[in-house]
Amino acid sequence: MSDLGFHLFATAIGECGVVWSDRGIAGVQLPEKSARATRARIARRFPDAREAAPPPGIARAIADIVALLGGEGKELSSITVDLDGSSEFDRRVYAVARSIPPGGTLSYGEIAAQLGDRQLAREVADALSRNPVPLIVPCHRVLAAGGKMGGFSAPGGVRTKLRLLSIEGARYGEPTLFERLPWQAAPLPRS
Repeated sequence: MSDLGFHLFATAIGECGVVWSDRGIAGVQLPEKSARATRARIARRFPDAREAAPPPGIARAIADIVALLGGEGKELSSITVDLDGSSEFDRRVYAVARSIPPGGTLSYGEIAAQLGDRQLAREVADALSRNPVPLIVPCHRVLAAGGKMGGFSAPGGVRTKLRLLSIEGARYGEPTLFERLPWQAAPLPRS
């Protein structure tokens, strides 16, 4: 990886950070308990990164992340990422995950099916647990079978995942007995 820079920035959920190279964003750090802890986590993940003012393209990506976490349905799929060090399989998983729009979800099995083998659901989950750029590769939008949360390796675990999905207005989980889902037909009017 080439020279790395990093920058911390305030969001609606706390102090986040990005790490970049000359090829794009190489890391996103979701908030820890404090800015100091977030900075320390970045230092452990990217020991060669130096804190710096973000260049214009990175500053635009940061603004988009802030907007998304502020409740705007901001799409992050056009942000350039540097996935140097990720396997080809992981990159394929990340590409599918990046196609999930804000407020949408897919299951690990659905991503595996898009990759050609639904039996790879566990491997998809493993790849997402290694995701170096959460939010940009929106692993929080990937659920276990039946709309269950599954895991989340970011600080705060599943609680953070639920918060991110809630900010985006995503629907997840099993429908209640009386709930109509968007793809279900509306009830017929009574005569």
